[in-house]
Amino acid sequence: MHATEVFARYAAEFYRQPLPAEVIHHAKRAVIDWYASLFPGLDAAPVRMLEQTLVDDLDRGGAFLAQGRPATARAAALVNGTAAHAAEVDDSFREAMYHPGAATIAAAMAGGQDIGVSGLQFLRGVVLGYEVSTRIGVVMGRSHYKFWHSTGTVGSFGAAAAAGGLMELGEVAFAHALATVATFTAGLQQAFRMDSMSKPLHAGRAAEAGLLAAQLARRGLTGSLDVLDGDAGLGQAMSNGPDWSQVGATLGRDFHITRLTFKNHIGCGHTFPSIDGALALQSKHHIATEDIVRIRVGTYRPALDIACYERPTSANEARFSLKYMVASALVHGSVRMAAFESARLEDPATRALMERMEVAVDPALDAAFPGQRAARIEIDTADGRRLSHLQPNRKGDPEEPLSDADLESKFLELSTPVIGAARARVLLERLWHLESATSLAYES
Repeated sequence: MHATEVFARYAAEFYRQPLPAEVIHHAKRAVIDWYASLFPGLDAAPVRMLEQTLVDDLDRGGAFLAQGRPATARAAALVNGTAAHAAEVDDSFREAMYHPGAATIAAAMAGGQDIGVSGLQFLRGVVLGYEVSTRIGVVMGRSHYKFWHSTGTVGSFGAAAAAGGLMELGEVAFAHALATVATFTAGLQQAFRMDSMSKPLHAGRAAEAGLLAAQLARRGLTGSLDVLDGDAGLGQAMSNGPDWSQVGATLGRDFHITRLTFKNHIGCGHTFPSIDGALALQSKHHIATEDIVRIRVGTYRPALDIACYERPTSANEARFSLKYMVASALVHGSVRMAAFESARLEDPATRALMERMEVAVDPALDAAFPGQRAARIEIDTADGRRLSHLQPNRKGDPEEPLSDADLESKFLELSTPVIGAARARVLLERLWHLESATSLAYES
């Protein structure tokens, strides 16, 4: 069978099988984190521009934007998917180098509202989208990630699988949904190597593309079933000869959704092991930032390629500046939304510390990527000490996961400024009980 057919056969079995309670719980965690990512992204310029551009698709239709404005399903998927990636707070599946939630959940939410599914059906669709797409991301591998933004490419499959699952597409139609969405996949790494607004649109377009592919497959549209593994297929075109033979080997036994990374800082996740390591070293040795003579950061290559800005001049560049993120954390104790306000961006203490920082690829840490995201921190102090620390992972990774309480705190911190404390707590309670909800209808 072709890879599309392997996933389609699993989907057909998935519809008939109950999900373990643990998997349902992790799906709810993913949805809560999606909302935590969504709210701070609503005011991002690309999201505002989308709403202005898509005005003909708003105030009608069976789906909703984040704060209750009616929309057609595809417009809702596009806008909400973009917003969920805009603030750089969304989840990731480490081995796939991919943020699955933004597109997968946006498509599932919009499609589910449009056709009227229950909360449990929605959660099942989310799980299916994660399980299919993360496996595609793992197979496509590091050679794909070198040039392509996996959240845009692989995210299209998460959206298609989630929407197709909600529609309960038959085995053949589900395979064709994946085959069709493969031809829609896009999102270039180069899009965020300069100050640009394009990056969050990758997630939004993936959500829209996946939903559209599932809708078309439901009406009988067919695609090339060998589009992933064929001689001129996605694997050959966008990776380095990946092996698809075991792509479905652990489906139904190893649920990837239980091993997500949830961000504990705001910004590019590749900076997080360096942030965590620097803060750990500072705390252990009680180092004042003004006493740091030199700080050296060793990490894996993509962290330097992507978080590449040496002297960021905007909030967007700062999110992708390893030096800024680490220095801001050391000076201010954390990297939250305030780190990207104008006054903080020009903070003299942060900028001075950046000038005393060196960053480089550590070959051993680079060899362990993507399965491990680590950093090695070395600090020279004014009193002559040289202190070092190896940070093997990030807080929020499966080895050191955010607890449910941590996740609630993140949700409330990021949603309250947008919808108010009372509404945030009501929504949080509703999300923890999604499996009992009779619908996904928007409630003010």
